[in-house]
Amino acid sequence: MDYYFIGDAELLTAFRFIGIDGIPVTNAETARAAFLGITRGWDETAQAVLPTAYVRGSAGCRVLILTEEAADWLGAELTDWQLSGEYPLVVEIPGTIGHLPGRKTLVESIREAVGVHV
Repeated sequence: MDYYFIGDAELLTAFRFIGIDGIPVTNAETARAAFLGITRGWDETAQAVLPTAYVRGSAGCRVLILTEEAADWLGAELTDWQLSGEYPLVVEIPGTIGHLPGRKTLVESIREAVGVHV
């Protein structure tokens, strides 16, 4: 599978409707276990924290979609992965509660990079 989602259960249901599998996470421990399972391989530690049913759908993941909340839980570990240039590529999206305070939207980031504010 090319895409995989890590985030809240409501968004996971929506992603499954369009054919993208994933795993629901509710805290930093499950988010970290899911992230490490996808990026480093599913070891006993990850399998102990997460249901085995979710492990199957992550094979061949090239793009990992994370909610902003899950990304915050991962912290520096996520930043290190993004800077490594390895697959899967990571895309952050707002969760069901919307953008987290202090986060820029994609449009704001583009405007800042281009230097045009309309």
